Amino acid sequence: MTRGTRSYLGLAAAGTLLVAALTGCGEGTQDGAAAQSPTGDETTTTTAPPATTSSSPKETGGTSEPAKNADPKLCRSNELKLSIGKGEGAAGTVYRPVQFTNTSDRTCVLHGFPGISYVAGDDGHQVGPAAYRDGEKGAPVNLAPGEIAHAPVGFVQVRNYAPEDCKPVQVRGLRVYPPQETESMFIEYEGTGCSSDKIPGHQLVVRTIQPGPGGRG
Repeated sequence: MTRGTRSYLGLAAAGTLLVAALTGCGEGTQDGAAAQSPTGDETTTTTAPPATTSSSPKETGGTSEPAKNADPKLCRSNELKLSIGKGEGAAGTVYRPVQFTNTSDRTCVLHGFPGISYVAGDDGHQVGPAAYRDGEKGAPVNLAPGEIAHAPVGFVQVRNYAPEDCKPVQVRGLRVYPPQETESMFIEYEGTGCSSDKIPGHQLVVRTIQPGPGGRG
């Protein structure tokens, strides 16, 4: 073998090693946390967060679930008693106060909108969408032991909807989540609700918590 032949083979081997090294670097970049996009911008590889589930995904009328009660000053469900006061009718809707009485021995706070929905059957399944939140979130209401606060709730006369849109069913009451609480309460309120979520309006409307019992008389 001549000296020229040995030199040529040496250069070819060096070239092969260089290509392999560059290829290995490229593969390492693909496995890393960041790589360069074709435009030169940095792109980050991420994985989707694990799926979460909610035991009551429709209770708050726009959010996936009631917010967790993290503030120790807030009223908890086991410190409250529910009642419904007398109401007033207007244009096919009757507004009645859903009342919260503080049965504990401490002053607690109610702030914002309760989650309210119709329920039916022995299993207490939800009927139709939860109450639509109407208006702005009000100021916090300090509730001393024995005092009452309320949220005005509009109950629409669902018979005004076409049966094929409403799909009416008998309901036995309301499931209620106090504001920013995850434990629900129940109060009897027999009537008719729309099981469909395609109605042209809202069968229940709720306003923010207000001081006092509300209603009339």
